[in-house]
Amino acid sequence: MKLAFSTLGVPGLPVPEVLALATAHGYHGVELRAHPEEPVHPGLTAAERAETAALFKAAGVEVLGLAGYARVAAPGDDAPVVDEIRGLLQLAHDLGAPFVRVLPGADPDRPREESDAVAARRLGTAAEDAAALGVRILLETHDSHRTGADVIRVLGPVGHRQVGALWDVMHTWLGGEQPSDSYAALAPHLGYVQVKDITSAEDTTPLPLGAGVLPLTECVDVLCRHGWDGWLCWEYEKRWHESAAPLPELLGEGRDHLVRLLGEAA
Repeated sequence: MKLAFSTLGVPGLPVPEVLALATAHGYHGVELRAHPEEPVHPGLTAAERAETAALFKAAGVEVLGLAGYARVAAPGDDAPVVDEIRGLLQLAHDLGAPFVRVLPGADPDRPREESDAVAARRLGTAAEDAAALGVRILLETHDSHRTGADVIRVLGPVGHRQVGALWDVMHTWLGGEQPSDSYAALAPHLGYVQVKDITSAEDTTPLPLGAGVLPLTECVDVLCRHGWDGWLCWEYEKRWHESAAPLPELLGEGRDHLVRLLGEAA
């Protein structure tokens, strides 16, 4: 498996400095948080996109994907959501990134079946753009659709190879789903896996990998047991927890921990 980290852990850090961290600590790729407050977002000009892609290529680091914030199950008209996804897809294409992350974001007061249908319809519409650009849209296990079982209720009706799943191991755990069940649900659709660690279900402040309660060993075991050879991406949520330790000083030990888990599972 290849290892990456998300720029959610280094808010606002310029791309050259992000790449320096990746190369210094042996990460193969970076997941870019595609938000206007970050250096990389859909508002970049063609020249800025080309420059960013060139920086990654020169460093020998891959752009794993763009972590977007389109909420595919949210109430409202389809057009703004689909347009947001299309903007992310074009940016991913321009940067050479294979994946775009989207979130569910369903209204908890709305019938589940309605939200699922809205999400499937929007993803199905955007899937044709994704196919044309050679990028996959990944629906993350998150918020209203925390578990693998939740996500496949949407992906099943979409039925398009360019629409898949992103397994965030924290959310499936918070949803009470065992890693083996998450993998079984998501495996046919799985793009990559976000790993992390936290203090408890009540306190999701990010911790160094292996220092918290999340079942990282079990998640890596199930992936290895089934011969899955995709990406593990450390999403350290520093942006939402300013008191958390700085990610740069944790990256080396984090990589070592993941390599150790992979070695033990092999």
